[in-house]
Formats: sequence, C-alpha cells, structure tokens
Amino acid sequence: NEELEERSQQLQEQNRRIEIKNAEIEEARSALEEKAEQLALSSKYKSEFLANMSHELRTPLNSLLILAKLLSDNVDGNLTEKQIEFASTIHNAGAELLGLINDILDLSKVEAGKMGVHVAEVSVSDELGALERSFAPVAEEKRLTFELDFAESALPTIVTDQQRLQQVLKNLLSNAFKFTEKGGVVLRVAQAPEGRQFGGSTLANAANVVGFSVQDTGVGIAADKLRLIFEAFQQSDGTTSRRYGGTGLGLSISREIARLLGGEIHVESKPGAGSTFTLYLPDRYVEQAPAETGAQLLREVTAGLTPATAALSHSSNLDELLLDALDASLLVPSEVSDDRDSIEEGDRVVLIVEDDADFARTELEIARERGFKGLVALRGDSGLALAREFRPDAILLDMTLPVLDGWTVLDRLKRHPLTRHIPVHIVSAAEEAQPALLAGAAAFLQKPASQEALEDIFGGIASFIDRDVRRLLVVDDDEAQRQAIVELVGGDGDIEILAVGSSEEALAALESEAPFDCMVLDLKLPKMTGFDLLEKIKTDERSHSLPVIVYTGKELTRREETKLKRYAETIVVKDARSPERLLDETSLFLHRVESKLPDSKRRMLEQLHNTDALFVGKKILIVDDDVRNVFALTSALEANGMEVLFAENGREGIEALQSSGDVDLVLMDVMMPELDGYETMRAIRLLEPFRKLPIIA
Repeated sequence: NEELEERSQQLQEQNRRIEIKNAEIEEARSALEEKAEQLALSSKYKSEFLANMSHELRTPLNSLLILAKLLSDNVDGNLTEKQIEFASTIHNAGAELLGLINDILDLSKVEAGKMGVHVAEVSVSDELGALERSFAPVAEEKRLTFELDFAESALPTIVTDQQRLQQVLKNLLSNAFKFTEKGGVVLRVAQAPEGRQFGGSTLANAANVVGFSVQDTGVGIAADKLRLIFEAFQQSDGTTSRRYGGTGLGLSISREIARLLGGEIHVESKPGAGSTFTLYLPDRYVEQAPAETGAQLLREVTAGLTPATAALSHSSNLDELLLDALDASLLVPSEVSDDRDSIEEGDRVVLIVEDDADFARTELEIARERGFKGLVALRGDSGLALAREFRPDAILLDMTLPVLDGWTVLDRLKRHPLTRHIPVHIVSAAEEAQPALLAGAAAFLQKPASQEALEDIFGGIASFIDRDVRRLLVVDDDEAQRQAIVELVGGDGDIEILAVGSSEEALAALESEAPFDCMVLDLKLPKMTGFDLLEKIKTDERSHSLPVIVYTGKELTRREETKLKRYAETIVVKDARSPERLLDETSLFLHRVESKLPDSKRRMLEQLHNTDALFVGKKILIVDDDVRNVFALTSALEANGMEVLFAENGREGIEALQSSGDVDLVLMDVMMPELDGYETMRAIRLLEPFRKLPIIA
C-alpha cells in the first residue's frame, strides 16, 4: 500500500509539472501572438506613414520640376544661357531626387508578401540581347569591353518573371560598370556547376539551375564587407570620402527579388581584382511559401523597393530636344570611313545606319559602285543626327541598334518635317516586314542579305530618285469624291494621279507598265468590294508592296478593321479632319518634301502635326489643396493657351463643374480635406452631364 501511495504521489507531482509546463507554453504562445499582432500593426502604421510621406514629399517636388522645366524651356526668351543652365540643373537634380524618393517610398506599395510575380516562358537569348542593347552605350562611354557568353549547356528558355529577372540583372550590370574603371564586364549564362551548395530548398530540389553571372574587373570587395553590401543603404566603402555615390539599395533589392523567384545571389570578389555576382534561378518557378517570422516579414518589405526609373529624365521629349540640338559628338565619323567630308550639292547621298561595321562597309562599297556617296552611323542616335544634318536621298536602316533602336529611329524620321519624305529601306534580321511598312518604310530586306539583293535595293533607290514625278492611284466610285481627292493631293507638278471608279479599272491600271507609288482606296465599290480588291492586290507578287491608304466613311466592325490592318498601311475615316490626314498619309508614302508643297497644303500639315493647337482654348479644372501645385500647373497650362479653373477641395470642385458646365478636363488631387479625390470622382460620375468627363487623378 505504501508503494502504491508513493507512486500516486509521484504521478500527481508529474501532472502538476505538466500543468505548469502547459501554462508556460500557453503563456509563451500568447506572448508570441501578441508580438505578431504588434508587428503587423507596426507594419500597417509604417505603410500608412510612407504613403502619406509619399504624397507630402512628391507634392512640392512636383511643383519644383514643373516650374524648373518651364524656366529651362525659356519660352519667352528672356533668360540668359547661364540662367537656363541653372534651371536645367535644378530640374535634373529634382528628377534624381524623385527617383530616390520612389526607391524608398515604394515600400508602401509592396508590403511583405505582396510583391506580385508574373510567370511566363522567358527566352534567355532575348534577355541577353536586350541587356546588350541597354549597356553597350555605357561600355562605349567608359571605354570598357562588354561581352556576352551563352554557354552551350544553358537552357534556351526558363519559366520565371521576366520583368523581375531584368530588374536584378540590370542592377548587377549597373553596379559592375559603376565600379569598373578599366578592363570590362562579362555577362555569362550557364548551368550551375555540379556540387554547388544552395541555401534554399527550391534550388536544391530544382531539376535544373541556371546561373546568370556578371563578372567585372573593378575595385573588388573585401571579404569582411561581402555580407554588408547586401544590406539596404550600405556600400563596401561607407566613408565620407568614398569615391562612388549611390544609396546601396540595389543589391538589397536584388537579393530579395532573387528569393522571391526561388533563387539566390552568390558573390566572389577580391579587392583590386574585380567581382563576380551570380544569380541562380530554378529553370521553372516554384511559388514561395509566405513569410512565417517577423524577421522574414521585414525582409519581404525590403524586397518592395524598386530601382528608380525617373521618367522625366528619360522621356522621349527630352530625347527629341537633345537630338534637335544636334550634339556635335553624334556627327563625329564612326570607325567606318565614309564620304561626309566630300559631299557636294547635287551628289546622290545614302545614309547607312547599321551596328555591324563589316556589313556597313559592304553596303557602303555597293553604294559607291552605284554612284552614291555614303554616310555611315553605327548607332541609332548618330543615324538620326546625320539624317537631319545631311538630308540624304535614301536611308538603309537596321532595326537592332544601340542607344536608339531602329523602330525609334524610323518613327522619329517619319515624324520630323525635315526627314519624313526620305525613303527608308529596312535591312534587318527581324521578321517584321509588315510592321515596318506600316510605319512608313519604303521596303524591307531580311538578313542575311545577298550582294544581288543589296544591289537591287540601290537600283530601286536610283530609279526612285530619277523619277521626278510620283504616281498615285485613286479608287472611289463617287466621282465628286474622286475629284476632291485629286484636288487635295495633286496639282503641284510632282504627282501624277489616275482616278478610277471600279475595282476592274484599278486592276487594269496596276497591270500597266508604269508602277504606282501609292493607292487611295474606298471600300464601297460596285461588283468587287474594296476588301476583295485589297486582298487581291496584296496577294499579287507584282503589287503586294504597294502602300494602300483606305479612305472610307463606312462604319467598320472590329472584324473588318482587323482584316484591313492585315493589308492596308493606313485607315483614314472620313470626318472633319480627314482631308488633312489624307494629305499627310499620301505625302508620307509618296515621299514628298514638305517644304516644297504649296503654302496652303503646308499649313494644313503644320496644323495637323502641331498637337499643341488641340489644347488652345480648352478649359481645365484643377482640384488641389496645395497652392504650390496649383500655381505650377496653372503656369504650364496657361502657357499652352488653356483656360484654368481652380478648386481647393472636392466639394468646391463639384460646385465649379456645375456652375461652369463646359470643362474639358479635370486634374484631381487624391488627398484633400472634406472630400478626398476618390469620393469626389465617384460623386462626379453620378452627375449625368459629367459621367464621361475625362478626369486625371
């Protein structure tokens, strides 16, 4: 009995200890839950704080940028060159500051675990090509080599987020070029070596692991700094006398994005010998488990930071201003010796824009054999500058170019009144003949191009130059409409127009010996419709390259519009501004020199191209509680001929709309007292007269 009693007491003691332990565990669990709630609440408050700070910082900066831009444009012409330079410096510094603010404050947009991943099959070679085009000018400017190494073992495609992959590789390449003064940078893609140890299970369990390595010959990093450089706002040299600027956010962001994609970044470096950063990714993306700890949550928040892409400093308008200024460096001869120093009035001149120096030399030799003098540009921006400076008789254009690609060059050439008449012949490896012709190209030749094909191009150019008169075919069954088109386009001696009223007459005209340079086609025709005629023309070997402008008053269905876009270069719908558009499109495809047109037609085209004229007299309502913003926007809008109304909050904005009634556009701030921007926009949409009023928030 004593033994049983002793055993019973032991069991009771054991149960008491278990109860105490359970109570301790429950207390610890409650404490952890409380900590987790505090962390979540802290993260929420931080996000709200950053969102508010985003508004408070960007609002005055927005005013600064607008006003600095207005001053640097010097529309009134009353500033000195030094003052314009000061204003430009303010604008550029403000744009850089905006980029830094975007880097830091994007935290409020992508809280822990909320950074989106958009998975798709990604062509590795396409990514390398895009990166090469982006960084080749940087390498050239710093006199560094830039090499791509695509190992045979590397997979041609992987399944991942293409945008995030580009973001990480651009960060790594930017750092490599930034910290390299001599030598070069290599971007290498290969399968991960056997035996490579990974910290995460995703890579360890992946069927294939791809490594993207960025190797440089730069300053290198000391061993004790390798871990530090991946922390936000840290650099390997953190002293006040450091040589290289920057926030140190890039590698921190890259590491977190790599984790998000199931990958890792490894680094090998030695001071003075350069560094190699390698991004390892699984060949197929595996969704990552959500964060489980507070530390992981904070790391995921850090991953929300994204590099600055200050659009203001990279806008197409700025590119245009730079090119309009014709920087003398863009006109410096390339490594291919051309004829720019021996061009005289009356010479036939062809511009060759081609990044392959050897192929450019071949084209130049053929041009000279055919009696042309040649200009050569190995970059898109240089080609555009040469075109505007020399106004060649024809241009041969590659589509894959550094700095500005061929599509951008073609678009700029066809938009500028001094160059839009120049026939552009595309010589490219890309299989994009139809888009190029739709964009205004005269012809398309796919690489690899034979000697005979290139000679045919120059023969066609010579024939085109020799013909002083261009031929236009107009097909419309309405006689009055035919006559109106003839009067609109012709009558200047440089255009011969044949106007016919049926598809049969059009086909007969196209079979004649003299070729046409362009055709204007109405869709409503007797017997054979315009659709059928267009299809017949474009499938005929003799006429398939003829530019066709569809000029119609027919209400097109989506199916009809899609069908037309397969064959027609342009569709012009008959409306109040259609005569100007038709004159513009025919001038483009007939390569007419705008400055040689009669004054009345030149004014029509100038009015069409002057988009600023569209805004003159428009009434704009600004709803914003910040007087600095209102002042800056009002100054910019009134300078362009617009009438501006102003309201301090949403309630006043609605009252201003109702009292005015003829507002064309509303610029709406979001964060305002009384009635914020979202509530104001919802209220406006409930008012019948303003349900479709354009509002920019």
